[in-house]
Parts: sequence; structure tokens; C-alpha cells
Amino acid sequence: MNRKATAVWNGSIKEGKGNLTSQSKVLNATPYSFISRFENGQGTNPEELMAAAHAGCFTMKLSLDLGAAGFVPDELTTTATISLENGIISKSVLVLHAKIPAISTEQFLAIANNSKETCPVSKAYNVEITLEAHLN
Repeated sequence: MNRKATAVWNGSIKEGKGNLTSQSKVLNATPYSFISRFENGQGTNPEELMAAAHAGCFTMKLSLDLGAAGFVPDELTTTATISLENGIISKSVLVLHAKIPAISTEQFLAIANNSKETCPVSKAYNVEITLEAHLN
């Protein structure tokens, strides 16, 4: 399986702007710029997209791993925060809130930590990855 996205950039780094389009068109000429990356301007940025990818991948992997262990989650909600410090993407912090019937805290934490280590996006990122997991 291959997935692709295209970035178009016009102009200098600070005054220029660009857009991103994904194969599925979920991103369709979605704007990004210096201001959306380093300040709080309109548009997306690479770190936000990395966070979305990590949150989505980890949550799907956790659902798979829970199912393999005989559990069906009612709800899994993951927030990923990607840190860009001094020009280096340095870490991804995953915060999970889960509603899973009939699972012990120990089982939950073991499965969640395994999913954090084995989801394809975690394996692709060369950053510190932490998980804060809450069973509701």
C-alpha cells in the first residue's frame, strides 16, 4: 500500500505560503504557511499533521490489540502532541482516555503500552514517545 500527498509552496519562507493536497482529497489545497507553523495563523502545519497521524494510528492499533485480547472498547480518545524545539521535532506525547468494559487496569496498561510501541507511526517516528493512559 502506498499513500501520497503533494505540497506546493510559493515565495520566501516568511512571506510565502503553500497548500497541501492528499490522495484522498481530505486535504484539498489546505493552506499552510510560516505563520500557521510558527505562530497561530490560519492553516495547518507538518507538526499538526504528524500529531493527527500518530493519534489515529495508535488508536486503531490499540483497538486491534484490544480485540485480539478479547476486549471491545466503547470509546478510545487519543490526543497526540508533537513538540518542535529549536528546529527539531523532539517528541510525541499521547494522552489516551478509554472506556473498555471488563478490563483490568493492568491489562489495559499493558495492551496500551504495547500498542504505543508497535503502531506503524510510532515505529516511523525517531522521537521520544510517551503515553499517559486513563481508563474511565
